[in-house]
Amino acid sequence: MRFQVLDIVPHAPHPVTGEIIPVHERLERVVETAVRAERLGFDSYAVGERHAGEFVSSAPTVLLGALAQATERILLSTGVTVISLLDPVRVAEDYSTVDQLSGGRLEIVIGKGNEDKHFGMFGLELGRQYEYLTENYELLRRLLRETDVHWDGTHHADLHGITTFPRPFDGPFRIWHGSATSTDAVDLAAKWGDPLFSANALQPREAYQVLIDRYREKLAEHGHDPSVGYVGSGSGGLFLADTDDEAIRQYRPLYEAIAAKLAAAHAGDARKGKTMSFTTIEDAVAHGPALVGTPERVAAKILDYHKSYRHDVQSISINPSLPYPQQQEVLDRFAEEVIPLVQREVTTTLWGPEDGGRAAGFTAC
Repeated sequence: MRFQVLDIVPHAPHPVTGEIIPVHERLERVVETAVRAERLGFDSYAVGERHAGEFVSSAPTVLLGALAQATERILLSTGVTVISLLDPVRVAEDYSTVDQLSGGRLEIVIGKGNEDKHFGMFGLELGRQYEYLTENYELLRRLLRETDVHWDGTHHADLHGITTFPRPFDGPFRIWHGSATSTDAVDLAAKWGDPLFSANALQPREAYQVLIDRYREKLAEHGHDPSVGYVGSGSGGLFLADTDDEAIRQYRPLYEAIAAKLAAAHAGDARKGKTMSFTTIEDAVAHGPALVGTPERVAAKILDYHKSYRHDVQSISINPSLPYPQQQEVLDRFAEEVIPLVQREVTTTLWGPEDGGRAAGFTAC
């Protein structure tokens, strides 16, 4: 199995103390953590994109440009590029620039985003979010692969003989499709033979497994080789301690305060994926995707989920409200104590010599 660190760069007052660090410091930590993740042997580092709410990830390509210069080996990615909002011409230009800066170490995950408010900010209609997703992706796909592109679309202006510059570093970089609640992203990924990244963050395992199973079924229906059907999985937060009881005790205030905050923000909204399905830390650990406990307990949980998902890459996120030294300690322990236990049991061809879509600049084994 491969491993990724994801930071969607939330920047909110501490849910218990109300303290908040300066934006400059928060962004510096993104770069520092990517450098640390590379040193620890993680395969990928991803940043989010948000345009509404308490986040400072509205310019992911700027962040990725900084990461490209600060790192040498690690794959750079997104979680997610909110392509429903964006002009595919600009996406092709911006991310190809990052691909060049990184020496061919870029892959991205696209999606419509888990936020309703951003559509109005960009003058778009929430009800057409999946139309935007499909059209923008299919245009982006052509722009990355072709020159002299002609396009007659519904939502994007027609194009006549357009070539975007710069071109990608070594052919089109890989695009994953982020999946949280809807079949639209799943079906789009399967249609084109692209890999799928399951959010696996707020809901029960079964909700995500339905989408992953559908993806594999549709991939086969479209005639794609199953070997291209890589699957990634997120997680519902990470915290490690020497005992399970100690991990639960320490993480409880943060987890349950965030769960309550999400519930209040989406009161009356019954849609999946907007609030945490597990409101207590015990419930989240026992039945949800939270990775909280000893390194052995967390490794066992990842392996248990792998029996359901058969995923190739596990993404983790560390709560930024933890004291910064503790964030670093958790990351270190995960790399040194959890990853070896998982990799002893699970292998994958993803990002290895047999992976034909592997980023050209990725130099790890």
